[in-house]
Amino acid sequence: MKTKQCLVIGLGRFGTAVATTLYEMGHEVVAIDQNEENVERVMNLVTHAAIVDAADERALRAIGAGEFDVVVVAIGTDIQANIMATMNAKSLGAPYVVSKAVDEMARRVLERIGADLVIRPEHDMGVRLARQIATPNIVDTLDLGGDYAIVEIEANERLKGTLRDLNLTGRFAVQVIAVSRAGKVEVSPRAEHDIRSHDKLVVVGTSHSLDELRRYLGD
Repeated sequence: MKTKQCLVIGLGRFGTAVATTLYEMGHEVVAIDQNEENVERVMNLVTHAAIVDAADERALRAIGAGEFDVVVVAIGTDIQANIMATMNAKSLGAPYVVSKAVDEMARRVLERIGADLVIRPEHDMGVRLARQIATPNIVDTLDLGGDYAIVEIEANERLKGTLRDLNLTGRFAVQVIAVSRAGKVEVSPRAEHDIRSHDKLVVVGTSHSLDELRRYLGD
């Protein structure tokens, strides 16, 4: 795994979790906040922590914000500071800036000023939880970017037979790339592969196609 240099701006609960987890995973993490208590709390849990006003472009330039592989702007309720920090990081040349948005309007503004990825942690977690509750046979999801994703689903009584007979590609426009049964994994299974109830299938497709498959399995 290539070690990344990460700058985390804003050390509330979300920013602290991002910074300390990245550090635990072996990355170099500089964490900054205007609040001295927040900085002191993570001092020994990251590579370096400092009191810096990210809304001040000169202050961000002084710590080399444009040189980091990833900049995470995790400022919470101060929307103006969040926007200024995002703008400053991009103007200083940071290649990838992730910004936290508190609401939909902030998300649109952050995207417009150049944030590479805008997240709404509470909203996104709520959506993920709702999907997990509504479709418990979906074990996990990997977003591939664009409209494609990989999901792991558990076969039920509606999904039994050979892959050829099930014809998931023709019916749902999805592709089965692996099947797991009792811990044994078959990668790129053949058309003759027999699917049984409780088998786990790793499937790739568009969000729409995967939703159609979910609905079919949940009926």
